Amino acid sequence: MEELEEKNDREMLKKLPTEKLLDVLFLHIRNLWRVDGLYFLGIEEKFGTEAATEIDANCWKILAKIEARDLKRTLGIETVENAETLLYLLRNTSWALYQTKKAVEVDASKKAGRFRVVSCKVQEARLRKGLEIFPCKRVRYGYLKSFAEELNPNFEVKCVVCPPDEKPQNYWCEWEFKLKDKG
Repeated sequence: MEELEEKNDREMLKKLPTEKLLDVLFLHIRNLWRVDGLYFLGIEEKFGTEAATEIDANCWKILAKIEARDLKRTLGIETVENAETLLYLLRNTSWALYQTKKAVEVDASKKAGRFRVVSCKVQEARLRKGLEIFPCKRVRYGYLKSFAEELNPNFEVKCVVCPPDEKPQNYWCEWEFKLKDKG
């Protein structure tokens, strides 16, 4: 039996055409979210929505810090001094890549920016299954706050809108990231 290491897997993946490699990447992102959803639903069924939400929120806070550090290292970014860099890193997270339609805006000073989820796969899947909209603000806020603070503790995160807030017609949630004034 041939023993394989990460370098063998890298060589195998290098042989894939770029589009197929991206397909594999997005397949694994979907699988990560499938596992997240299955765990959440299992915990919710056994212990209730509040317990599932609390566990989910804590897991995502921890993941946010890990993801922020790993993305900085992987993408070769030493410091995050503006919203443009923060939003670039955020767009590379499994959460953002999982969202098929999103919008990003950075102000002219680059001190503030917004991230909007136009089409939320999690919420839309819940609706297709006949489930209620999940009030995800607590989970997502904790994740985004931990992510931003890990990159630069001078970032503030504000929820513009997110369930259980009333859903705007054309999107699900929107988040604002702003550098605090030093002084």
